[in-house]
Amino acid sequence: MNTKNCLSDQERSLRNISIVSFVVVELTEYLDTHPDDRDALSYFDYYNRMLNQMAAEYAVQYEPLNIATAGSCGREWKWGMAPLPWERSCC
Repeated sequence: MNTKNCLSDQERSLRNISIVSFVVVELTEYLDTHPDDRDALSYFDYYNRMLNQMAAEYAVQYEPLNIATAGSCGREWKWGMAPLPWERSCC
């Protein structure tokens, strides 16, 4: 079964955020041991900006993923109102 077809837009967005988040964490760990690697720092800056943008867009459309995006939801305070990760439905 092709799982890509059964993902909702929200699930697809969350999956993409998870992928970019993984890249940011891995780059962070690499930079901890290679702080002078300018290429890695450039990649980190790029993917970290991408992650922040994706998380802000997700917060506007669905719910905040972290406290940093809680204010992106408009006039409602949605932090703490979203289902926990294990409460989400899956295919």
